[in-house]
Amino acid sequence: MSDTLDHISPQEIVARLSGSPEERAALIREGAEVGVAEAQAVYGQMLLDAGDAPTGFTWFNKAAAQGHLMALNMVGRCYDLGWGVAVNKPRAAECFRIAATRGLDWGMYNYATALALGDGVAEDKAAALSWFEKAAATGNAKAVNYIGSFHEDGWVVPRNIAKAADCYARAAEGGDFRGQFNHARMLAERGEIEAARDWLARCGKTATPAFAAKARLWLRNSHWPELERALP
Repeated sequence: MSDTLDHISPQEIVARLSGSPEERAALIREGAEVGVAEAQAVYGQMLLDAGDAPTGFTWFNKAAAQGHLMALNMVGRCYDLGWGVAVNKPRAAECFRIAATRGLDWGMYNYATALALGDGVAEDKAAALSWFEKAAATGNAKAVNYIGSFHEDGWVVPRNIAKAADCYARAAEGGDFRGQFNHARMLAERGEIEAARDWLARCGKTATPAFAAKARLWLRNSHWPELERALP
């Protein structure tokens, strides 16, 4: 990993990574402190998850300065959501744009979202769709779900419910909770209530509390209010 870690054998690294959480964290921190970009990015995420967003932001920047694309994307996320730094939507969009143009699917997804919403950049739904399609081509399920929204709502492309339903089904299978909810909606529309119930249950396992609350409200006011109970 570096001269400082040369004394650690590959076997010891494997053992420490498969050991206790404390051993893994210590090894990752050690790697981060001696300049390993991947370790810096992982350490930044660990700090963010632990509630120390400002220090996590610092480590993301260190990794991004070495060309680590996911770290650059996370710098963008920090600016986008105010994690450890003041919200700066234009700077967030620029981080996403650079990560996207360098081939990171999450950079593509986040930049496309910014373009679709006009969030930190001028709204450009046509460009947004193009970036969502690039992200989807890498297997990004969230991008596939967003493409479904374009076809359902007729943004840029002609409204096509069948294509939207196909996108939602693929996003659902890919594990995106929004895709799972949208797939369940489409199934309910076709009268496949039990299948819709199953997908709503899956959605509830990974959905954010905010999304789950919105989904329950939507179901409560839908033609199938009983499906609200399917969300855990």
